[in-house]
Amino acid sequence: MNARIRAVFEDAGVRGWLHAVALDAPEATVEVDADGVVPMASVYKLPLLAGFCRLVDLGELDPRAQLTLDPAERTAGPTGLSALADPVTMSLRDLAVSMMTVSDNASADALLGLVGLPRLAELLKSFGLQRTWVRRGTAGNLRDLQRRTGLDDPDAALAVLADNDRTDPAGVYEAANGSASTPRDMTLLLRRLWAGELLSAEQTEFVKATMHRQLFQHRMASGFPHDGVRVAGKTGTFGALRHEVGVVTLPGGAAFAIAVYTLAARGDFRQPRVDAAIGEAARVAVDLLR
Repeated sequence: MNARIRAVFEDAGVRGWLHAVALDAPEATVEVDADGVVPMASVYKLPLLAGFCRLVDLGELDPRAQLTLDPAERTAGPTGLSALADPVTMSLRDLAVSMMTVSDNASADALLGLVGLPRLAELLKSFGLQRTWVRRGTAGNLRDLQRRTGLDDPDAALAVLADNDRTDPAGVYEAANGSASTPRDMTLLLRRLWAGELLSAEQTEFVKATMHRQLFQHRMASGFPHDGVRVAGKTGTFGALRHEVGVVTLPGGAAFAIAVYTLAARGDFRQPRVDAAIGEAARVAVDLLR
């Protein structure tokens, strides 16, 4: 049944992992190495969002509380507050929106610092995620990459991963070295979030609305180029890793939680064939589940 999806991955020159499940019939699944533990890249922002929202429900964090991020201290990145030149003061819930809609590294690391790694680990275990761990945020990933490459500048370290004439630093894509999860864990998280099992009605709606506002449409959404299909997703990119996890809702209301992880044979910054393959694999999975 999954031979078509494997062919999509092979044609794009990637190793792929996938799990897809119908939200109204969880016994119906499509799987390609769905229990493989893979470095998450920015997909870690989804479990962080779920953890943040649980702490809001518990009264441990006030979503309206204001936080000021100084450019000298916030995490680097191409989008969101990471790309701005001046100090910015925002509410915690607005930081969460920026983290998810444009994959803002600065906002994510600020929220991770408030939630805390030990507390987040407890929450993820309580959500039923057995093979998901967040060991550090984006700033930690960049520091680790700089250590492995011996370079002081994060952009230069990232350029090493994009250089196909150089060998990747040892261990950089090993799940044991950083934040990682399985596709099955991510669809479980999505399924439980959409069912309202993990958060209050208010926070559940916040998660759904925020994920539907993600701006990146070149991966999972590219497989469903129809205005009537809604995709609520979160991408992840680091070196040769290209991922997206999300919920696809068809015009008739049928919805599917899908997680697609890929590791490309090349490390180029731009890999449109891989991006398109994620959308195609997701579409094939939905076709098989319908």
